[in-house]
Amino acid sequence: MKILAIDTSADETSVAVVDGRRVLSNAIYSQILIHKNWGGIYPSLAKRAHEEKIDYVIEEAVKKFSIDEIDAIAVTKGPGLAVALEVGIKKAKELAKKFNKKLISVNHLEGHIYSPFVQNSQGNPDRQFTFPYLALVISGGHTEFAIFKNHLQYEVIGSTLDDAAGEALDKAAKLLGLGYPGGPVLERLAEQVDNGDFYHFPRPMLKSNDLNFSFSGLKTSFFYFLKNHPEVTGNIAKLASSFQEAVLETVMRKTEKAINQTGINRLVIGGGVTANRRLRLLSRRLAKKYHGSVLFPPYKYLTGDNAAMIGVVGYYKAVKNLYIKEIYDLDRAPRLDLSSLDF
Repeated sequence: MKILAIDTSADETSVAVVDGRRVLSNAIYSQILIHKNWGGIYPSLAKRAHEEKIDYVIEEAVKKFSIDEIDAIAVTKGPGLAVALEVGIKKAKELAKKFNKKLISVNHLEGHIYSPFVQNSQGNPDRQFTFPYLALVISGGHTEFAIFKNHLQYEVIGSTLDDAAGEALDKAAKLLGLGYPGGPVLERLAEQVDNGDFYHFPRPMLKSNDLNFSFSGLKTSFFYFLKNHPEVTGNIAKLASSFQEAVLETVMRKTEKAINQTGINRLVIGGGVTANRRLRLLSRRLAKKYHGSVLFPPYKYLTGDNAAMIGVVGYYKAVKNLYIKEIYDLDRAPRLDLSSLDF
């Protein structure tokens, strides 16, 4: 079953064709250079870039296929930037009507949870599902835990109350004048000083009994530390490393608490921050401590926003006949979460 998938949730215009979990084609147009000067995603520019590039990206993704080979169209409904989501949904509706294809609505967070199981065109890696999993989505917009009970079945057990982990890393990088996106720059600087913790920034909400996150206070603490200690600004690598350690240690200690509370030691971790090598190392250590396992997206493009993971979720929805009943009822849902799934 071939699914044409579209994702325009933020600053990537992405289209893929998948067959089951196998990605047959994948095309992505990145807007990073457009938003770099703004220090973050500028909504009106994002919408315009999606509108200008989406037809081209679709053509790139389907050029090896006939439209008759496509069984259904999957599109990200949310969460994401409203004006960006609108572009992908509008195009998906247009294609579904024009070519008489069934339409599938996908939650972007579902995509990140399934991303460790996405395969290349040859069917690799051959990872089998062994439910349940403790799923962690960690990105610029989201940091949350869910029990991945079975296909398309999730129970949210913790989420961020304000800034997400990736957003906190980007904001710290901006305070240091490192540009956007800043997370990868922090990572490289931290590696220069062996990921040391030199300034001991707060680890927020570790004393709470829940599995929620809050990173806004950590960002504020970092801001005032820089303001009150101008002499340390020459130690950018040490500052970057200390802040990254504060974020990642917080995430890992919450993850350990989640393992203890749920009794689940099989982890799946998806989202943009999974590209971070330090996160991967700490996650593997934690999984080993509890005699468990951890799976990450197997290919780098799957760590960011991409249509391939949306297509894989779309496949599992198609298997269960979970299509949109009325095409024009589908609308964007910028604040959609895993606890409010609809079909």
